[in-house]
Amino acid sequence: MAQSLTALCLRDAGSSHTVIRWAAEAPAGEGLPILLKDNIETADMPTTAGSLALANNAPGRDAPLVTRLRAAGFLILGKTNLSEWANIRSTRSISGWSAVGGLTPNPYDTTRTACGSSSGSAVAVAVGLAPVAIGTETNGSIVCPASVNGVVGFKPTVGLVSRTHIVPISHSQDTAGPIATTVHDAALVLTAIAGSDPVDAATAEADTRKVDYVAALNADSLRGARIGVLRFMATNFSDDTKAAFERSLQAMRDAGAELVEITEGPDMRAIGGAQLTVLLTELKVDLNAYLASTDPTQVPTRTLAEVIAFNAAEPRETVLFGQELFERAEATGGLEDPAYVTARETSLRLSGVEGIDRMMAENRVVALVSPTTSRAWTNDRDDQDEGQGSASTLAAVAGYPHLTVPMGMDRGMPVGISFMAGAWQDATVLSLGYAFEQKTMARRAPGEPAPAGQDAQ
Repeated sequence: MAQSLTALCLRDAGSSHTVIRWAAEAPAGEGLPILLKDNIETADMPTTAGSLALANNAPGRDAPLVTRLRAAGFLILGKTNLSEWANIRSTRSISGWSAVGGLTPNPYDTTRTACGSSSGSAVAVAVGLAPVAIGTETNGSIVCPASVNGVVGFKPTVGLVSRTHIVPISHSQDTAGPIATTVHDAALVLTAIAGSDPVDAATAEADTRKVDYVAALNADSLRGARIGVLRFMATNFSDDTKAAFERSLQAMRDAGAELVEITEGPDMRAIGGAQLTVLLTELKVDLNAYLASTDPTQVPTRTLAEVIAFNAAEPRETVLFGQELFERAEATGGLEDPAYVTARETSLRLSGVEGIDRMMAENRVVALVSPTTSRAWTNDRDDQDEGQGSASTLAAVAGYPHLTVPMGMDRGMPVGISFMAGAWQDATVLSLGYAFEQKTMARRAPGEPAPAGQDAQ
């Protein structure tokens, strides 16, 4: 079985310091190395989404965000492994595994998950293969791998970055975003890739909404800021993660922030149910449209139904898990189906208007914070050390910005803190996360010893 690019490069992590020093000295994006998740098209490399059905998918075109990166001077090094089809094929899919790339392990403990679906992008940055990478997120696929691999991950407002020529799941929730070792570098990448795309209707406002996200960073932005603490989301995390979160909250207080406890939130179960209907319905529509845009001599599977048939006939695809979500998506009734229309309205209302928007307005806060997720769980399905808690769903379903920044360690594994806010508040979220990062400097690279007195963290 082929290994992922990042899995192979774990053995070469000793070269990471040279890469990072050079990158830090490069002006703007000029010459800055960057890696792309292997669901983002480039003219010079195949784009597989981890599936053997797309192994020869090389239509010779750059996604608009790639065009923007090249124009800004970024040096695209290659593609990173991902959870196949961005984790939407099966409820039992394995984060970081694809039939094309194999399994990308967590560099802090290779028996543990790298999370997904932007697994390779997060691991590549964590080990220093490149200082920055691009991931994509529908729900958690940037912030989860960034958190468990000890790096920064930013999911922008949906519509700030073009999705054209990116293998899709959902036009309602999909977005690309940066993964980096620092908030500054994430802001640098976002500045390059943000902007309107006439082919992607969701980006109509992007040109008027985007700013220079690096210039907007302020190390003192926590001072005087009212920030909501999502206590109702922080109940399922381990004691170590909770302790790291409490230390983070105290650091924000010390930096001048005023913290507001929020103990009640929207109905997360209802949001999750509505979201699944939306994702499966849009997957069939959006993936069929994407496949139709590829070269039929390179991609013989022209529809989701044909991908399902391909997987059923290809043992390497289903050796570890099936494709029941694909099969459920194929059975959906399209964008005019009343069940879909109702689910989309419900998910947006509960997560946005009655969720993040309401909590921020009623508590008069500029952002919301929570632990991002648990420490990485093991790859053993029978192990009881499983993932605990996740902060990704509200911002993902609403389409709002979400930043994760390293906040400490949980029994030797990194954990992150999430900053979220309303639509188009990307600069605010990044600046608050930057101020937190500068105050705490909590990131510890793989293999780096704990600071004195912090061995238990």
